[in-house]
Amino acid sequence: MGTIVMAGTAVLVVLGFGNHIYWLAAVAVLFLYMQYGRGTSATPSKGGGSSSGTLPSDYRSYRDRRDKQAKWERRYRRERPFESRRQEREKSK
Repeated sequence: MGTIVMAGTAVLVVLGFGNHIYWLAAVAVLFLYMQYGRGTSATPSKGGGSSSGTLPSDYRSYRDRRDKQAKWERRYRRERPFESRRQEREKSK
């Protein structure tokens, strides 16, 4: 991904010798890539020993979905104890 962005930026800079709007487009492409294009954050995590800042964003979103699902399942079992026990019995058969 980075090589495509760099190649596109180089093309825009070369085209920018004839039209300066292309230089602005090159700067915009680089800015957007630096802000949103990379998967992980370039800033170090706070607290030194915390490794949560180094997790990839796809794993972090997976973990958030998993935790949210577990929360809803606990709530369901708490609010509907008879139904959850019946479902557990059916699963064990």
